[in-house]
Amino acid sequence: MQIVIDHTTTYRYGDAPLRVHQALRLWPVPGGGQVIYEWRVDVDGRKIRPTSRDGFGNPVATHVAEGPSAALRLHVHAEVETLDRHGVVGHTEDSLPPAFFVHPTLLTSADAAILEMAHGTARDSESDVARLHRLSAAVRERIDYQPLTTDVATPAAEALAAGAGVCQDHAHVLLAAARALGHPARYVSGYLCASAEQIAASHAWVEIYVEGLGWVGFDPANQICPDERYVRVATGRDYRDAAPVRGVRVGGGIESLEVLVRVGDQ
Repeated sequence: MQIVIDHTTTYRYGDAPLRVHQALRLWPVPGGGQVIYEWRVDVDGRKIRPTSRDGFGNPVATHVAEGPSAALRLHVHAEVETLDRHGVVGHTEDSLPPAFFVHPTLLTSADAAILEMAHGTARDSESDVARLHRLSAAVRERIDYQPLTTDVATPAAEALAAGAGVCQDHAHVLLAAARALGHPARYVSGYLCASAEQIAASHAWVEIYVEGLGWVGFDPANQICPDERYVRVATGRDYRDAAPVRGVRVGGGIESLEVLVRVGDQ
């Protein structure tokens, strides 16, 4: 599938900040069923290229905006070809072994409710893949999609207790539950091409390591395995590791954010 991405994020400030530092994880690694034909990232019209890779293998760049400015604009334009591999990413060339992704983080610690849900999905003589599909479905059944009820710092246990959240919350709860069962699992940030039932958006899902298959994607928010409509960008233990943009600033007052994402097939 040929996919075109056009993603603009505009930060506006109540008072012009003196300086803005941002770490960007906005570039994908080729492979895993996707071929990158074009991928351009601009900050206020200036092209930014990745300067290194982080510990998870994600291309990363840091930019600094000096001097007072009332707004800052990030823009991503990309053309990608994807294949439907039924969620199977396989054995990728990673800097970290799968076992590293068994350990919980502050955002993905399993409490009693998550442990109960995880162990409640088990069935005798069931394959790992079947169990993980059941677990992914259970996450979506327990967490209704409700924007603005959580934020990027909401732990998995809180999202499950609230019964509401967005894709990052579905991902964090699935990560916590899968790791509690002993499965290496990692967070994925990327894009989802719109269908008749869905809205084009930046998105988050999970990849879980399955013996014999390698990494397999699960999208609990949409209750499917990622197909040709998905574009993988960054991975990590949780949102904090794979966040497209993280930053700090000096001054600026109240910050507002405007995001426009267009993802479609050619």
